[in-house]
Amino acid sequence: MQTKFVENKINYDGSQLRPLYSYVNHKLAGDSIVAFEGSCNVSLDHMVDMEDMVVKAEIKSDHMLHFIVEMFPPVNLVAAVSLQRLLVAITQNILLRSGHNLQRRGDDLYWSEKKLSISIASCSSVSNMIHFGLNIENKGTPVPTCCLKDFGLDTKAFAGLVMSEFSAEYSSIVEATQKVKPL
Repeated sequence: MQTKFVENKINYDGSQLRPLYSYVNHKLAGDSIVAFEGSCNVSLDHMVDMEDMVVKAEIKSDHMLHFIVEMFPPVNLVAAVSLQRLLVAITQNILLRSGHNLQRRGDDLYWSEKKLSISIASCSSVSNMIHFGLNIENKGTPVPTCCLKDFGLDTKAFAGLVMSEFSAEYSSIVEATQKVKPL
């Protein structure tokens, strides 16, 4: 799996969660995880989580670290959500190793009842996709939040570690599927 930290700020509005985003915008063909900083304001037009859509939830933050993951070919939604939760668990483990005790509830991370992350997984016609965002600052959020600045983390270095560990785990999973005979 290819990884890339994009230096330019990109404001996430949900439209980035689309097939071949990483290839078209960042020249990464195939399985990839891309990280970038920017605000977050997901419009109802780009809302993928229908639970949020039904209640017209605000998905907003002034400054987040975003990850877009794309994996080929599309397997199914259970696989996409499982890999999403693996990404969240890897992130939680990195934070735990750094001495920060966060809890994972499904696909989100919390610290003292304050929400650190947002996340969604879905399938396109050609791939499985994940968006995972972590607050860098607490400004502009509609719910009580914590942020990476609360933990004194360097955003780019942290993003690199998350991408590296997720890429290695994903590659190991794919390799494991290639050495098992069918029953």
